[in-house]
Amino acid sequence: MKITTHLVSAPLHTPFVTALRTATHAESLLVEISDGSLSGWGEAPQVWKVTGESLAGAQACVEGPIASALTGLEPDDFTEALRRIQGSAQGNFGAKAAVDVALHDLAARRRGQTLHGFLGSTVTSVQTDVTLSAGDPESLAAAGVDRVADGFGVLKVKVGTGDAKADFERVRRVREAIGPDPRLRLDANQGWSRRDAVTAIRALEDAGCDIGLVEQPVPAADLEGMAWITDRVSTPILADESVYGVRDLVAVIRHGAADLVNVKLAKCGGLGPARTLLELAREHGLGSIVGSMMESHVGVGAAAALVAAYPTTAVNDLDAAWWLKEPPVLGGIRYEGSTIHLPTGDGLGVTGLSA
Repeated sequence: MKITTHLVSAPLHTPFVTALRTATHAESLLVEISDGSLSGWGEAPQVWKVTGESLAGAQACVEGPIASALTGLEPDDFTEALRRIQGSAQGNFGAKAAVDVALHDLAARRRGQTLHGFLGSTVTSVQTDVTLSAGDPESLAAAGVDRVADGFGVLKVKVGTGDAKADFERVRRVREAIGPDPRLRLDANQGWSRRDAVTAIRALEDAGCDIGLVEQPVPAADLEGMAWITDRVSTPILADESVYGVRDLVAVIRHGAADLVNVKLAKCGGLGPARTLLELAREHGLGSIVGSMMESHVGVGAAAALVAAYPTTAVNDLDAAWWLKEPPVLGGIRYEGSTIHLPTGDGLGVTGLSA
């Protein structure tokens, strides 16, 4: 098997603003694995403020320890290859995810199947929410109206600005602008204190803003704080940055820290680990969604294929590639409002890099 890496920088049509960062481009490492006639694709996004992983680090990991671990294996050594990827290095989950997905993609292509078909699904589309970037109340309200007009029924509002009262006003204004039917969820990106989180969430509940869930209200390591919040509000709490792998999810379960978990390929290391997390969450009564970093049609396509085969309990967070002006690859998933249409071609449906 031949491993090739490609650095891509895809401009966004609108800046993506959170409590942690402002992004104008999706910076990613695309990984291509070839058996000589067919190629599988995977993606490692650069997200300094979340995973701490860089493109340079991901490229070094893919071309170094992961490539060494796969030396001597044939494309048919699929299960052994996946096992070796996870043991090749500590951390580096984005790099591991890129190679894991590329191998899944290649295996599906060798069998003449779509990736979601290879994972066991006949579903042809999945649903996503869309994020409203952090901003003042009026700009958020206007963006909310625009996104509903674009066909999205679930909107995610970025909060956690450090001012709980201002966050309340932003969300209240969005709800007022879009009306009662579209669903709202909030993402604090670790930006609240536990007390501010409870104050803001209770105020939104009392105001009838109908919030479906609140994602990662406090810093990732503060499971006691998140459990404290979960016990004091009616709105479901979703763990995101608190959960990378199985050990993290077990800790969330033991603390009673959240009602749901957000599983992301670039956090956990690929489709194999992601399936384990979704199954563990289900076994212990936790809800789930599958999310994405700021990545392209390759990474989001793999996450969408996972959702098709392993249904979650809430609408997923897979709008990342929707923000791109143009995809960096040819083929793959296609957005139509909140619907992500899965490819009909083999694997991820990606046929190469765009010009």
